[in-house]
Amino acid sequence: MKILLVNDDGIYAPGLRALVEPLQKIGSVTVVAPLVEQSGVGHLVTYLRPITAKKVLEGGTDFGWGVDGSPADCVKLGVLEFCDGEPDLIVSGINSGANVGINVLYSGTVAAAIEGAFFGITSVALSLSQGKPPNYDNVAQRAVPLIQKLLKTVSRPGTLWNVNFPDTTPEGPRGIRMARMAVRRHTETVDKRIDPRGRPYYWSGLDPILNHELDPGTDVKELLDGWATVTPLHFDLSENSILDECQSICWDD
Repeated sequence: MKILLVNDDGIYAPGLRALVEPLQKIGSVTVVAPLVEQSGVGHLVTYLRPITAKKVLEGGTDFGWGVDGSPADCVKLGVLEFCDGEPDLIVSGINSGANVGINVLYSGTVAAAIEGAFFGITSVALSLSQGKPPNYDNVAQRAVPLIQKLLKTVSRPGTLWNVNFPDTTPEGPRGIRMARMAVRRHTETVDKRIDPRGRPYYWSGLDPILNHELDPGTDVKELLDGWATVTPLHFDLSENSILDECQSICWDD
């Protein structure tokens, strides 16, 4: 199996590095990741300037490709340029912080997985909540068997999965729950502060998970309750119920 490993925290991030060895046990791994952190960039793609990339060495040997671009750029370059043939699987992560609820739409980690699904390649976004000191190695060891099970359970290529692990604890997650994406946000906050020169500045969304309604069965609620969550996603944003309702109307009047 050929695996493309990407992220949005950057090629030097500990979450990405924790995944390399466990993934190598199930396939050959090519690492293509941003040179600097790209958290929260969503599905940004670079087209107004050239994209540069360089080989990154680890212990004198090739570790992967560092890309001066977004997570989606990394997937494009990985699939079209750096992998030896099209990969069978794309893994994005392990992200530093959960990607659940509406935050899925902001996430560079999830965007990289979506870009992989655009290519028709099964893709998994993998994130770890960070309320306590994170144990990426533990999550990597738990995540790779889960990824294998997802591949076996839904074997058609191009599926898109969003996987989140709860805060690191000695006993680990309570288990794994399939969960839908939470889409109801009850509040949003912007924290206004004043700099030493008296000028205002703002921090946005300091606690984005708790800004959601805690609806049962959603990724936000299950994650907060200590479960690892698995959410199948799709990138067709069409509102089919309204589309069907409007099909019978003549719009040329």
